[in-house]
Amino acid sequence: MADNINNTGSGGGNTGLAFIVGAIVVVLAIVAYFVFARGGAPDTKEVNVDVNLPEVSAPAVPSTN
Repeated sequence: MADNINNTGSGGGNTGLAFIVGAIVVVLAIVAYFVFARGGAPDTKEVNVDVNLPEVSAPAVPSTN
C-alpha cells in the first residue's frame, strides 16, 4: 500500500525573489523610457560665471592722539 504524503510546507520560497526581480524590471523600464523616449540627457548649457571681484581697500587706522 502506497503512502499518501502531502508536503504543504514547501513551495513559495522564491516569492520574495520574484518581487525583487519584478521591481528591478520595472525600474529598468522606467529608466529606459526616460533615456530613449525623451532623447537621452539634455544638452549641456554653457555657463559663464565671473568670480573676479573688485579689490576693496581697508579703512585707514585712526591715530591715537
